[in-house]
Amino acid sequence: MQKVFIEHQFRGSVLLPDTPNAKYIFGRIKQAYANHEPLGIHLLFNKKKLVQLQTYQKGGALEELLHLELYIALGAVLSFNTDDAKQLKNSIELTNDTAHANFNIAKRVTLVNKKNLGKTDTSYLFWDIENFSSIASIFSDIIEPYTIPDHHIYLAANPDSLYLKKREWEANLYDYGKTLNSFEFIKCDHGKNVADDVLLERFKHLNLRHSNIFMMTFDRELKERFEQACHDSNNLLMMKG
Repeated sequence: MQKVFIEHQFRGSVLLPDTPNAKYIFGRIKQAYANHEPLGIHLLFNKKKLVQLQTYQKGGALEELLHLELYIALGAVLSFNTDDAKQLKNSIELTNDTAHANFNIAKRVTLVNKKNLGKTDTSYLFWDIENFSSIASIFSDIIEPYTIPDHHIYLAANPDSLYLKKREWEANLYDYGKTLNSFEFIKCDHGKNVADDVLLERFKHLNLRHSNIFMMTFDRELKERFEQACHDSNNLLMMKG
């Protein structure tokens, strides 16, 4: 926590995000407040950046969101209006579909097969898309940060789910210049858990070693089966719960 002093008077504390510019932004806002300068999101971003934030940002603009949260927190401590920051934050989350992404991915993915991350050479994603269809969060928190190539991304879907959801999935993937067929996508046969079985068999067939393995699903049984099949040299990362 960062203590907030104005003219040597303690006003409260805020959580300082772990970003390269957080301390500068904190000081800039505090100085503007102390000097009675106009406050607003112009203290965080220049005009060019504000225009960019109206469109999709690689990585989901997560650093920018952290800085907005810092500004809003300072507004609460120092009692200044932060409506413009709140509106921009909501707009960014809507544009990048990250309002729920941070909850699902960044805060909840955890290493399940060992206590500490081991050294790895590459990363793979096994994506139960019909059970976990948060496409924006997958890209912003996993695919882009870990630079996972398309041919290391495995998806499977049963015909019924594909019929019902393909248009929605493809529309969301379009924002990233992708389709389902951009990846190792398998259209499965009819039957309960067929897609789960296909993903697991692909994982076993690859016989991966020294890799980051992301298994995105809410299916508890599938998580357990992946953990049983995962080699100790891999880092197996899944959703908590």
